[in-house]
Amino acid sequence: MASVVFYFQVHQPYRLRRYGVFDSEPYYFDEARNEEICRKVATKCYLPTNRLMLDLIDRYKGDFRVTYCVTGTIIEQMRAYIPEAMDSFIALANSGCTEFIAETYHHSLAFLYNREEFIEQTRIHQDMTEEVFGQRPRVFRNTELTYNNDVAKTVEQMGFEAILTEGADHVLGYRSPNFIYRPPNCPDLKMLLKNYRLSDDIAFRFGNRQWPEWPMTAEKFTNWVDQINGNGYVCNLFMDYETFGEHQWADTGIFDFMRALPEKILATGKNDFLTVSEAIQRYPCVGEVDIPHMISWADTERDLSAWLGNSMQANALHDVYALADAVLSSGDEQLIADWRKLQTSDHFYYMCTKWFADGDVHKYFNPYESPYDAYINYMNILDSVRNRAARPPT
Repeated sequence: MASVVFYFQVHQPYRLRRYGVFDSEPYYFDEARNEEICRKVATKCYLPTNRLMLDLIDRYKGDFRVTYCVTGTIIEQMRAYIPEAMDSFIALANSGCTEFIAETYHHSLAFLYNREEFIEQTRIHQDMTEEVFGQRPRVFRNTELTYNNDVAKTVEQMGFEAILTEGADHVLGYRSPNFIYRPPNCPDLKMLLKNYRLSDDIAFRFGNRQWPEWPMTAEKFTNWVDQINGNGYVCNLFMDYETFGEHQWADTGIFDFMRALPEKILATGKNDFLTVSEAIQRYPCVGEVDIPHMISWADTERDLSAWLGNSMQANALHDVYALADAVLSSGDEQLIADWRKLQTSDHFYYMCTKWFADGDVHKYFNPYESPYDAYINYMNILDSVRNRAARPPT
């Protein structure tokens, strides 16, 4: 049997307003633009896709199951701008067929720069997930599936039972992502690896008429899942939730495909659906996967170059975390909240200068004309944060 494990990332950042060198107001975020994008994504993706998922759960009497990670930044925005979208995620949580897992609250790269901040943001996200969805997460995924052995060890020490990451060819070698593994020196932590080929068939290639396999059908995809039987236990399909309706528009047939898929998967009697926790409970680990260097699910390189590929990104990331002691010791809750929103990985993604195979991905909802524009605007804001942190407490 091959169990299909759907995991969806649900995230939107707080985008920054244009902030000049002579701007002194401590208001950094483009509220109108953030509301506009939140409503657009909710209308095109969250609301119709959640209705579809709830219908599938009801239709298949619990046999269809799915996992989500909803970042703190998008929860805040849905609550503020479109609460009906928030309600629809809560309805999924109440269905008994969904799992909600943890990450850093602000979808940050804190692990690379400040372990204490990484742990704190994860704890805050666990608390919010429990408050909003009634589930205390037992599984962790780092921002954009960024991962190495050190991440695994830290996450195990925090009490998590499993971690998700990318099934990159250069770390797996001859091995298949369709088994469950364990990180080195982590006896209490299991690892689920993304099947990037099948995931990306849905997330990126589905609507591409030049793709040799177009059009994708539920029958065709089910045949590919069937081929895992005998060479794996799980088919880990990890992707952005915006795949449905936003990255792949409704007129591509993406909703029809998803509506038809569970029937085809379940009809063979060979396969089923599990949440990530159910998968790690059912299936044993078959060995270790040693990943000493950082990987991610981003771009063709599957590394950190989407966020740390040039000197602008490295400088911006260094400078925001260099403010940690001053900001946190200030006791200024608004300043701390602003600083944490500035850690969101999207801000550094917009500074990426890789405009080749991955260019269209980097342009998604990018508010800047160029990576240099993104860097200058970010550093102007960071200078304001630095000045606020340097003021004596009142």
